[in-house]
Amino acid sequence: LSSRSGLTHESHKKDVEQVYLRCSEGSIEWMYPTGALIVNLRPNTSPASYKHLTVCIKPFKDSAGANIYLEKTGELKLLVRDGDRSPSKVYCFGYDQGGLFIEATPQQDISRKITGFQYELMTKGAASDLHTVSAPCRPCSDTEVLLAVCTSDFVIRGSIQDVTNEAEEQETVIHVGVNKLYRQKSKVFQLTGESGNWRGQIKTLLKCGVKPGDGDFLFTGRMHFGEARLGCAPRFKDFQRMYKEAKDKGLNPCEIGPD
Repeated sequence: LSSRSGLTHESHKKDVEQVYLRCSEGSIEWMYPTGALIVNLRPNTSPASYKHLTVCIKPFKDSAGANIYLEKTGELKLLVRDGDRSPSKVYCFGYDQGGLFIEATPQQDISRKITGFQYELMTKGAASDLHTVSAPCRPCSDTEVLLAVCTSDFVIRGSIQDVTNEAEEQETVIHVGVNKLYRQKSKVFQLTGESGNWRGQIKTLLKCGVKPGDGDFLFTGRMHFGEARLGCAPRFKDFQRMYKEAKDKGLNPCEIGPD
C-alpha cells in the first residue's frame, strides 16, 4: 500500500510528485489530492521482461478527486474520469504503453476526497489466459481444460451449492462446496463450520448465465484483485474422460490425479 496526502502540498497546487512501486500487486491511496502524481511501476524483474507485462488497475468504489491517465512521452490518454462510478471495472494496458499520471481535479473541499485503486502486474499470457478476454462464456475445448489444470491459480473438484447474482456489478458469485483441492494460490477455499467442509466463492460475468447444477465440476481459474475468477469448468466426468484420453496418448501437459 502506497499512501499520499495532498494537504502537505496545498500551497503548491501544481506540484507533481513521483511514486515508485516495486511490488507486483498492491494499492495506491491518495488522500486530499492536489497537483499530480506520477506512478512508476518498477517490478523486481529484468527490464527485458517489461515488454511481456500487462498492468491492470481497479479503482476503489468511492475513489474521487482526480483523473487517471496513461502517460507516455508527454502524451496523456484518459483511463478513469473523476466520478466514474463503474462498479468493479478493471482497466488493463501493456506495461510498454506508458505509466500512470494521476491529476487532481479542482475541488471546493479536498478534505472529502480520496483517490485510490488496486493494481496488478501480470504476464500478457496470463492476462488473456483462459479465454476470459475474447470469449469469457465460451465452453473450453479439451486442450484448454488440460492446459488450465496446469496453469491455473486454483484447481478444485466441487459442486455448486448456490448462485447469487450481483446486478449492479454485472457479476455472478458461485458458492462452491469443495470435494478435492488440487491447488490454490490464495486461501480462497477454506474449512468452515464444525462439519469440516471446504467452501469458497468464484466470480464470473453475469452475462454468462451460470445456474445451479447437480453433480461435480472441475473448477479452474485465476486470482484477480484478491478474488477467484472462473476459467474452465467442465463437468468432472468429462474432465476424467479427456484426461484419460490425453494420458493414454502421452499428450497430457501435466500430471494430476483425476480421481
